[in-house]
Amino acid sequence: MTDAAGITSPVTSAGPGPGPAEAVPHSPKAKGPLGAMYNWVMRLAAGKQAEPALACVSFAESSFFPVPPDVMLAPMCVARPDRWLRYAFVCTAASVLGGIFGYALGFFLREWLLTFEMFQSQLAGFEAQFATWGLAVILVKGLTPIPYKLVTIASGLALFNFPMFVAASIATRGLRFVLVAWLFKKFGPTLAPIIEKRIGLFSMVFLVILIGGFVVASMMH
Repeated sequence: MTDAAGITSPVTSAGPGPGPAEAVPHSPKAKGPLGAMYNWVMRLAAGKQAEPALACVSFAESSFFPVPPDVMLAPMCVARPDRWLRYAFVCTAASVLGGIFGYALGFFLREWLLTFEMFQSQLAGFEAQFATWGLAVILVKGLTPIPYKLVTIASGLALFNFPMFVAASIATRGLRFVLVAWLFKKFGPTLAPIIEKRIGLFSMVFLVILIGGFVVASMMH
């Protein structure tokens, strides 16, 4: 580049920067022991390993892992609201695949699993619920905090119609995760500073919701 005096100066380029639609990752500032954990989760949510971790948690939760994938999906959508739909798709796809794995466990290991009283009662409870509510059993458990793994394995044990199970899983898990992702994309960046100031209160609310899901599930059996 040559200026008016004829002096040539080098042109520097910082390379392609973020596009106008790309959001700047949120920088967490919570304090205290819970705040340190929150900050760590938020940094993980904005990092390169966030999507693989989300997929692993979502897959595992559908068959054996106790923590719902919303725990990762929500902060990821706060950290990178521009990727909310992509994260919802990853979460849904992994959850449905995990549900198919849970169904396969119940289906192929049916005789062995039914030697355990826990699975006998689970099958009896699911069959009673399905006789009363039909497909709504899968729809409700797929949408709510009630642990989804309870219906995936039970569906295999009960020899439930597999294509219908997959279709219901896609519909319910997709709707749930798209809704969660959109809500945290829309309101998360505004709420993040409030959450960080009252991290203890929000942690307690989340814990109550999580435990409540298991309590409701136990009451439905």
